Amino acid sequence: MGDTTVATGLAVTPVARTLVDLARTEELQDSVAACDHALHHRLCTWGDLLHEVAGLEPGARGRARAQLAVDLADSRSMSVGESLSRVQMFRLNLPRPRLQVRVEDAAGLVGYCDFGWEGVMGEFDGRKKYGLVAGMDLREAERVLWREKQREDRIRARGRRMARWVWADAVRPQQMARILAGQGIRPQARNSWFADEMSARHPRSPGAA
Repeated sequence: MGDTTVATGLAVTPVARTLVDLARTEELQDSVAACDHALHHRLCTWGDLLHEVAGLEPGARGRARAQLAVDLADSRSMSVGESLSRVQMFRLNLPRPRLQVRVEDAAGLVGYCDFGWEGVMGEFDGRKKYGLVAGMDLREAERVLWREKQREDRIRARGRRMARWVWADAVRPQQMARILAGQGIRPQARNSWFADEMSARHPRSPGAA
């Protein structure tokens, strides 16, 4: 499974191999976040990750865990908070969202929402999203927040409901479930995150992940 290389005098494995090795033992949200980051920054491809999982012996320790992390990985995820939120949605058996959903109105591009369902947009709110930094001038912070309010107003004017949450919500699955249920996003009768061949790779219920 991938050859080792030498970097600054140390033997290291390729990015995809390292991610799969980590995914065999780490918590799902951590390994998905790592895979998302690598894919987003083009450190490896999804095909590279699949190749590394395929190279594991059937029944190898952590193989199923790694396969799930790779199948959930998505290069469109922009932050650890978004990755964590998506894993929680999967575990809660919520409908799979679209990512980085483009929203436009008559004036042009409104922006991109982290998550999207029919008629509902979802946003993980982190400080970096708005450019808020420690020590920022109060007036500048107010301008940043005002711009975000205007953006949300334009999204709502398009007939979209908005669900927003922060890190403290994302680490509490039931809290996230309540926020999304308030906008009509509720658990499905049957999980639909994976289809066809990919679905057959994950016979266990999402809550067992």
